Amino acid sequence: DDKYALFHNEKLAELGVTVTERGKMPDLVVSMPSRNWLVLLEAASSHGPVDATRRGELSVLFGDSTARLVFVSCFASRTEMRRYLSQIAWETDVWCADNPTHLIHFNGERFLGPY
Repeated sequence: DDKYALFHNEKLAELGVTVTERGKMPDLVVSMPSRNWLVLLEAASSHGPVDATRRGELSVLFGDSTARLVFVSCFASRTEMRRYLSQIAWETDVWCADNPTHLIHFNGERFLGPY
């Protein structure tokens, strides 16, 4: 399966993650060591956005991670995102390819403040 063309099981193990169900893996996992984050990205066009159910599945799959988890639903455009808006889980982020330098945060007060 091309989804696993680049798969570093040993790197995940260093972060406390043991992958037993590859089929449950997100589309892309990005490690950000400087922030101690694992960014879990889902291409919404393949199986939908990170909804509450998917967020729970990923939380269990990566539950032993020593890094903090960041959940991101990826869309081609905000127009595409609108179709799924009611499904996107709280405490997640959205990235749209048509505005690649911006994120939409479903995180309540965490990012509230003036620019």
